[in-house]
Amino acid sequence: MPDHIYKKLEIVGSSPNGLEEAVKNALARAKKTVRNMRWFEVTETRGWIEEGEVRDWQVTLKVGFTLEE
Repeated sequence: MPDHIYKKLEIVGSSPNGLEEAVKNALARAKKTVRNMRWFEVTETRGWIEEGEVRDWQVTLKVGFTLEE
């Protein structure tokens, strides 16, 4: 079995509809330019407040992807 070597990058996703959609938005955008994504971890969560109401959710992700030969 080959060694699994990963590189990590950090991205931030957002959505007005919740944390899960913010994660999905971030990964969908990263997928356009990053190959071999294998895992992610949520390292921060934030919200944007406007007029006392939650208007947007943000998540910071670390995404691991395998390096190509």
